[in-house]
Amino acid sequence: MASTKTRPAKQAKPLSRIQEVNRKAILDAALEVFATSGFRGATIDEIATRCGMSKPNLLYYFKSKRDIYQQVLEQTLEEWLAPFAAIDPNADPVEELRRYITAKLVMSEKRPEASKLFANEILHGAPVIHGFLETHLRQLVHEKAGVIRQWVSDGKLAPIDPYHLIFTIWATTQHYADFDVQIRAVIGSQAGKPGFYEQAAQAVLSIILNGIRPR
Repeated sequence: MASTKTRPAKQAKPLSRIQEVNRKAILDAALEVFATSGFRGATIDEIATRCGMSKPNLLYYFKSKRDIYQQVLEQTLEEWLAPFAAIDPNADPVEELRRYITAKLVMSEKRPEASKLFANEILHGAPVIHGFLETHLRQLVHEKAGVIRQWVSDGKLAPIDPYHLIFTIWATTQHYADFDVQIRAVIGSQAGKPGFYEQAAQAVLSIILNGIRPR
């Protein structure tokens, strides 16, 4: 009978500086292409053209379009969840949530393509990241919901369901990236003026934070 013991996986060879630069260029270009065309509409040729590489050169770094897409999504989620994971249960609740909401709004302003890409993945049933949502994300949300619940129990926040607070923060902050066309259609050129996101941040912070302050 053959042994079922498997050999340890080989350690991945560290990337050189130029390889790291090229890999980042591919992922940045792919983010723009996927956000505009979706997974089905995007092509490797288009991504290669956008980042200034030949198709064979691009395929040296990523074996398929799906592989690129998954890497872009994982990178996006890693960036998004970092400030959420950093919520400190021992800090002032209102200031911690102010910091998190502000960070999310900055991401919507600086990286709207990332938000649109994620929204498109979710609207299509999350075929690539469904497992991540039901494992890592669920665990992290349960953990932070517990923190918020304890703040409410301690009288540091108004009585509020922690999950719906988290969902409200996500929906409100990502709206400015996902529905920028709708925002511009409603308020016109004001949306593109300097200071617009600062104004939006003040409004969102006021609405949410005033609603959760202890009474």
